[in-house]
Amino acid sequence: MIRWKGFTVEHNIWEKRKDLGNARGALEEFEGRMNAEVRRQEKLDMMEEKDFRRGELPEKYMAKMLYG
Repeated sequence: MIRWKGFTVEHNIWEKRKDLGNARGALEEFEGRMNAEVRRQEKLDMMEEKDFRRGELPEKYMAKMLYG
């Protein structure tokens, strides 16, 4: 999805990767940021699962357990 700078969302268009040759650097930077975010979220999910398996409830469930 291409969002043109200075234009509204009505001007957004879908383009094929092969047609984005002049934006390859920006595309690689975006994909790198997204991959890093996915890895960060997977790490957080694994840590939360590990804590849960030790018999400890993640913090977000404590209030419900105490008051619920």
